[in-house]
Amino acid sequence: MSETTLSELRFECLGARAEAHAVSPTLLLRLRITEPSPDGVHTIALRCQIRVEPRLRRYTEAESVLLTDVFGAPARWDETQQAMQFASVSLMVPGFTGSTEVDLPVPCGYDMEVAAGHYFAALDDGEIPLLLLFSGTVFARAAAGFTVRPVPWDREARCRLPVAVWQELMNLYFPGSGWLRLRRDTLRALHRFKSSHALATWDEAVERLLQESPR
Repeated sequence: MSETTLSELRFECLGARAEAHAVSPTLLLRLRITEPSPDGVHTIALRCQIRVEPRLRRYTEAESVLLTDVFGAPARWDETQQAMQFASVSLMVPGFTGSTEVDLPVPCGYDMEVAAGHYFAALDDGEIPLLLLFSGTVFARAAAGFTVRPVPWDREARCRLPVAVWQELMNLYFPGSGWLRLRRDTLRALHRFKSSHALATWDEAVERLLQESPR
């Protein structure tokens, strides 16, 4: 495989869907990989860094309120809306000639303390702009065996992840709920409050506290 051919290695993101049968929440990004060498590719040990590009979409007033914890006041968003790390994943791409399509599994969480998780949870509709940055190693067929070359450093692709797909994924694994981590002493105090008021669930305890606190 020549340097010229390898420089023509291309990646496209064709779409995204929720994986319904994984052990944990997993987003599947459909990739098309093109490499025009007539000898084909034996395999690619692919790595992908995924970032959120928040500047590339607009936000409703309700979304903006929830995103102040991430970016601060909207008046400062030109300065604070920087790209956010979402995930780093790896994939072994089977051999192909010309082009192939594969699913890139992306493990996801619902941790509100992680900036990307907080950001996703604040969105009601539209799309989430993602940037996929690729690296790794290409193993290619050659007359004398195989050649081994790195994926060119500038390979990337963009993906517009529908918010509805993210919501579908969270509903599959956390139906009607989410996760919030608390310090142990805070959790213990909440437990005492729940018990002293004979409340059946943690939701009821938090709802009672919200009702009793001034707006």
